[in-house]
Amino acid sequence: RVVVPFGKKKYVTGIVCSLAPVAPVDYEVKPIAIALDSKPIVRFPQIKFWEWIAEYYMCAIGDVYKAAVPAALKVESETYVEINPDIELADELMSLTEIEVMIMQLLQHEGSLPVADIEKKLQSHQLTRSISCMLESGHIIISEKLVERYRPERKSYVVPLFNSDNYRDAFESVKGARKQEQLLQALLSLSDIHRPGVATREVERDTLLKRADVAPAILSALVKKGLVAIHKKEVNRFKFDGEGSGDLPELSEVQQQALSELYAQFRDKSTVLLHGVTASGKTEIYSHLIEQQLNQGNQVLYLVPEIALTTQLTQRLQKIFGNRVVVYHSKFSDNERVDIWKKMLDESKPWVILGARSSLFLPFSRLGLVIVDEEHDASYKQTDPAPRYNARDAAIVLASMHGAKTLLGSATPAIDTYFKATSGKYGLVTLSRRFNNQPLPPIKIIDLTAARKKKEMTGPLTISTIQAVNQTLDNNKQAIFFRNRRGFAPIARCKQCAWIPKCHNCDVTLTYHQSSHKLVCHYCGATYPLPNLCPQCRQPSVEVIGYGTERVEEELLNLFPSRKIIRMDLDTTRNKGNYQSLIEQFSAGKADILIGTQMVTKGLDFKNVKTVTVVNADELITFPDFKSSERGFNMLEQVAGRAGRGDSDGASVLVQTYQPDHPIYPFVVNHDYKGFYDYEIQERQRFNYPPFTRIIYVYLKHRDRGALQTFSQAYAGHLRQLLGNRVQGPDEPKVSRIKSLYIQRIMIKIESTASMAKVRNLLHQTYSAMASDPTMRTSTIYYDVDP
Repeated sequence: RVVVPFGKKKYVTGIVCSLAPVAPVDYEVKPIAIALDSKPIVRFPQIKFWEWIAEYYMCAIGDVYKAAVPAALKVESETYVEINPDIELADELMSLTEIEVMIMQLLQHEGSLPVADIEKKLQSHQLTRSISCMLESGHIIISEKLVERYRPERKSYVVPLFNSDNYRDAFESVKGARKQEQLLQALLSLSDIHRPGVATREVERDTLLKRADVAPAILSALVKKGLVAIHKKEVNRFKFDGEGSGDLPELSEVQQQALSELYAQFRDKSTVLLHGVTASGKTEIYSHLIEQQLNQGNQVLYLVPEIALTTQLTQRLQKIFGNRVVVYHSKFSDNERVDIWKKMLDESKPWVILGARSSLFLPFSRLGLVIVDEEHDASYKQTDPAPRYNARDAAIVLASMHGAKTLLGSATPAIDTYFKATSGKYGLVTLSRRFNNQPLPPIKIIDLTAARKKKEMTGPLTISTIQAVNQTLDNNKQAIFFRNRRGFAPIARCKQCAWIPKCHNCDVTLTYHQSSHKLVCHYCGATYPLPNLCPQCRQPSVEVIGYGTERVEEELLNLFPSRKIIRMDLDTTRNKGNYQSLIEQFSAGKADILIGTQMVTKGLDFKNVKTVTVVNADELITFPDFKSSERGFNMLEQVAGRAGRGDSDGASVLVQTYQPDHPIYPFVVNHDYKGFYDYEIQERQRFNYPPFTRIIYVYLKHRDRGALQTFSQAYAGHLRQLLGNRVQGPDEPKVSRIKSLYIQRIMIKIESTASMAKVRNLLHQTYSAMASDPTMRTSTIYYDVDP
């Protein structure tokens, strides 16, 4: 890593990936400001992988670098504001506004501060104009400072200043001081000083004090007597205690057969799909494959779609593999992520790296196997910011670059994955029965329209749903409610004039959150107060409509007042430990009901759950997208798989919907993935969608709606000259404005056999050709490949 000047004042971190033998002549060369490392922080295969992602997903390699490397390793300059030392402060304050005086007083007290810190301390987010005026008047000046965000962890260690020959003299010098004797005794035990021929170990200070059960002052007394010394050293946060039992789970006859088939498939195929119904024991099979790779000295990457899944999986894998299990995801602090990164750079040990999509970018040295669990999941696709990559597809490429194998696992494989498996590109192994031959739970479709007509609704639930859940709870079993909308209510509306509040920056309605009593935009994060009076008709008639997870939780508390209910969504799991705490509570039976968004549907293993309720399935299957039926079927089948995993007797899945005649429900009720696949693949072929074509979306954004429409029409016209009727649009996506930028989208359908390199070249040609249009300079253009 090196720090390089960027513009006149900014400094950023870059990676030196090669050296040129001659200086370039077509641009000015600037000197490197600082070399940050004495050795590389990325491996050569990583650079090649980054280059592939940048090329395939059509983004800058710098975007990949920003996504890949922990933020703490990206040193950047930050703008600091300070008082101009040439002014007389007392004379100048009289000419300033009230807010400017507050800024000056803060800077006088604190010295120099970043703008964000000034806004935070003054509790205001509208200081940019004031600071600009003060810069023009010369009251303040700005400077750039390099900010190093990585902070190594330092710990204190105690070193004995006596040895195995004279340690009795040390005890003699503290005779009568009982606490000091306790401390020496603990040090003797932990440092191995009394064992002849064994090297003396330094002891971590806190560990020593805990073992001796004494206060720090006792240790200070030993330092003064010259018996011990204390020194600090940098340590790595990367640590997992415990060796693990090494006992692999025993496989059933069906699982053993599937494992044998996997070994056979891997002899011919580099990528294999394991299609196993929910609770068929795929994780146990994964464990055997992992053990084989670790014994060969290889590393294994185990990808999961949601961070929530790592909690249960970590516990299961660490019981077997102990400290060889490494967890890596975005909920870790920057410092923790850097420590894991550095540890993998320095050592090439056989580890299991368990994590979400960001763990793809770690510096692997001996990668032997990549497991992509729940490979169908939409969470593997990053939508914003760039690179907009699919971690499943990128994992297959990563594995091939290392000469490793890829195992894709799912109860409901993605349509394109199953197509490749059945057409012979991937290997295919099927597990069609649950572990111990437990039957899949029956699924009941509940017609909400009919229930409302018969007045059989209580809030968002039908009376039959409430009765089924009551029976489950009375039998000391647990229930899960799935609602894929967070917040209290999706819409606020005036009862008199039908006014609906929308975000000022985005073309979306606001969601009401009762906990904060605010209307929140789930796209840009802006918050607004819930008005007491409708701003349009001035009547006190604003109501909230619909049910988010918060409101469902409130309804359940009213329906089941004596039951313990927990909610798991983005609002309750923002901190690193929240996932684990909620999952452990529910697993241990400390809660009766779990209400959550899609994170409760994926791979979680709760043995005592008997009833699963989908509060409203319609939003899953009616989204305007060619994958909506696939996503709806997958999610309903996955959420159904949470029921009856320990004992299937009495297990049931209740799906509430206003569209009981939707064509996917018969497949859901019969747990018929193959039937659904045959139906969906015919629809895809009929309308020329993937896997029979490849899709690229071109997004264009601008602050002026009219200018954007004109420019996007011209852009699409140029693309049609090159690609013909493969180009559709432009049109507005469902959400047509985000963060004050209007959006137009052009869809390109390419034959699956076409050269993507040629297509990318034609897209780059269009971008260059349109560069002369003045609107281009103020527009944002990006690509979404395989959306």
